[in-house]
Amino acid sequence: MTALDLGAFDRPILICGGAYGNLPALEALAAFQRRAGIQDSHVIHTGDAVAYCANTEAATQFIASRGWHAIKGNVEEQIAAGAADCGCGFEEGSACDVASARWYAHAVATLSADSKAWMAGLPSHLTFEMSGVRAAVVHGSFRQTNRFMWASLPEAEFTSELDASGSDLMIAGHTGIPFTRQIGNRCWHNSGALGMPANDGTQRVWVSVISPADRGVAITHHALTFEAAPAAAAIRRDGLPAGYADGLETGLWPSLDILPAVERIATGKALELDARTFTFTRQAIAAE
Repeated sequence: MTALDLGAFDRPILICGGAYGNLPALEALAAFQRRAGIQDSHVIHTGDAVAYCANTEAATQFIASRGWHAIKGNVEEQIAAGAADCGCGFEEGSACDVASARWYAHAVATLSADSKAWMAGLPSHLTFEMSGVRAAVVHGSFRQTNRFMWASLPEAEFTSELDASGSDLMIAGHTGIPFTRQIGNRCWHNSGALGMPANDGTQRVWVSVISPADRGVAITHHALTFEAAPAAAAIRRDGLPAGYADGLETGLWPSLDILPAVERIATGKALELDARTFTFTRQAIAAE
C-alpha cells in the first residue's frame, strides 16, 4: 500500500471519483471546476478512471494531463498488475461480474502504454489536513480497495476503518452513491460517481466540494448534468454492455446485484443532496 500526503489545504477542494471512461461527464466536471474557481492542484479523483463507458483513453488522459490528484481504484490496480479481471468485488457469476469482463477487456485493449504507466504510478490513498481535520482518501475502504462501504452499513464497520486509518474524515468512492455520515465524532464521506448516475432515476452524476470552516470543514454535495447521449452512443458503438448505455439515459442501474436492501429500495428515488452542506468539526456534523 502506497500513500501520499498532500499537506494542508486552506482553500476548497473538489472531490470526484468513478469517472468510468465517461468523457462528457469529465467535461461537465471541468466546467463546474471553472465556475467554482478551484485550481487543478485542489482536485482529487478517488479511483476507477475507467470502467463501464467507452472513452477509456481520452478519459484517463483528461485526468492525468490536468495535474489532478488521483489514487488507484481497483480497476487501476488490476490494469497495472496485468490482471485478468477488474477486481471490483462482484459476486462470481452475477450480472455485474459477467458484464465487467467485457468492459474490462475493452479498457485493457484501448488504453495506451502511457495511460497504463500513469495508473501504475498512482498511490493507493492520500492524506491531507484542513482546519485541523485529518482526512484520508481511499477508494473502497482503508484496508480493502474494492470494499463496498454502503451508507446503510452498521456504524461499527465504519469505525473499524476509521480507527485503522487514524483519520477524522474518510473520503471514499467505489459504491457509486453519494452520502455523508457521522460516525461518532468522525465522518465518512462518499462523493458518489462521476461516470454513472446514482440509480436514482435521474441523469445526474455527483461530485463534492470540501471547504475550510470554523474549527472544521464544510462538505457540500453537487449534482452535475452531462451529455448522456454521446456517452451512451459510444458504449453501443464499441459493443459494450448496453445496460450501461441505458443506465446513462434512464438514471437506473442495469443490475442491482451489489445493493443492500436499503439502497435497493431507494432505486428510482431522486436523491435530495444537491448543494446540501454538512459541517464537520471533529465533535459533530450538522446538515444545513
